[in-house]
Amino acid sequence: MLWSLVKVIVFIGLAIALSFGLSYVMETPGEVRIAFGGQEISLAPIGFIVVVVLALLVFWILLKLSGLLVATLRFLSGDETALSRFWGRKRERKGYDALAESMIALAAGEGTTAEAKAAKAERLLKRPELTRLISAQASELAGDHKKALAHYKELLADDRTRFVGVKGILKQKLAEGDTETALKLAEKAYALRPRHAETLDTLFSLQSETADWSGARQTLAAKQRAKTLPKDIAKRREAVLLLADAKTALDDGDEAKAREAALAANKLSPTLVPAAVLAARILAGEGGKRQATKILKAVWQQAPHPDIAAAFAALEPEETPEARRKRFAPLLRMHPDHPETKMLLAEMALAEGDFPEARRALGDLAESHPTTRTLALMAAIEKGSGADESVIRAFLAKALGASRGEQWVCSSCGHAHTQWRPTCENCNAFDTLEWKEPPATGTDAPMDAVLPLIIGAEPVAEVAEPEDAEPEDPADIGPGVIDGEVTKE
Repeated sequence: MLWSLVKVIVFIGLAIALSFGLSYVMETPGEVRIAFGGQEISLAPIGFIVVVVLALLVFWILLKLSGLLVATLRFLSGDETALSRFWGRKRERKGYDALAESMIALAAGEGTTAEAKAAKAERLLKRPELTRLISAQASELAGDHKKALAHYKELLADDRTRFVGVKGILKQKLAEGDTETALKLAEKAYALRPRHAETLDTLFSLQSETADWSGARQTLAAKQRAKTLPKDIAKRREAVLLLADAKTALDDGDEAKAREAALAANKLSPTLVPAAVLAARILAGEGGKRQATKILKAVWQQAPHPDIAAAFAALEPEETPEARRKRFAPLLRMHPDHPETKMLLAEMALAEGDFPEARRALGDLAESHPTTRTLALMAAIEKGSGADESVIRAFLAKALGASRGEQWVCSSCGHAHTQWRPTCENCNAFDTLEWKEPPATGTDAPMDAVLPLIIGAEPVAEVAEPEDAEPEDPADIGPGVIDGEVTKE
């Protein structure tokens, strides 16, 4: 309303100014003389202005006629759209102005305005390849996803815009959580643009999310060909995919494929602990303990890990505690000051019943870095040493609320996992699990998993308790290590 009032006022002002100017010119005495080629013409001031206006009008008409002549000549020479372009220039200019306004509105987050301007631009320009994408994005911004989907489907009809249409629908399906349809669309987008970086990333993510490891490896190879991934990262991801494929093959009973994939994963990434553990397990099952030992020692040299120790112990499950300590000696010498080495020594001493040695091996870990595992070890040491029951209970009470220590933690979302996975079970991110201590969350660790089972015992299965069961006394659930078996004393 205010803007309309302003326009009316401006119009009235201009009309008054024009009337005043004309009256002033008409009342002005004198004349304008034009001398040219021996001729002289005298005009009143108002007459001179009229002549100038007419001259400008004639010049503009001649300019247009010359443009029409040029367009006609082009049409006659074979340019079939020359005349239509000539007559539609004003319409085209308005169309491009509307297109520019829609893009500005889209960038400003004004979805409704952008959609209206894009519709106007499409009506004037009749260039859907330019306007429908903006219309679709504007509809999305305005919250009308159904209309946006319709626009994206219209883009599929034109070869020039088919990829954009597929990509737009793919984005919609991802937002809806329709992974199956999204995967098919990502494959279609890849077929249209095999070197498009974002499409490759989306396809790889969906394939890893659905455990399509063979497809993910092909996509990874395409990413390498497109040079969108550094070689070291590509090598690491190839190893992770091979490891995942090996685990799947092992579950399916295809031991030959599992062996080949596990060894290839270990070769590509010798520091990938799960790959080394699986390769050693498969080799040991075939009688290749020597090669398995070599693999485990190599990865332990990089960084000690309880899974490596457990796999190393599993190579000789029937050996005595004394023989085990002797066989582990080369590993223990590699990183003598590492916490994992100290806890490993303490656990082996507990298996032998040498409680003073277990205390010396553990050192001050229970005080300097109290975790569920170190505190449970101290509880087992105190119990074996004949300490008062209150001392044992104190260590177990601390263990219940202590940090669980290092775990497989997703670097993307921070979710902790009980075992390694190729993708995070919380956010589905690929190859983001790192062995580190997660930030404190107040979540207690289960007490029957506090000691790494490096002395040959299998993990204790977690049994659900009846809802009306009485809670156990903390003193009764402390783990101990006796003759190579984990028991609850």
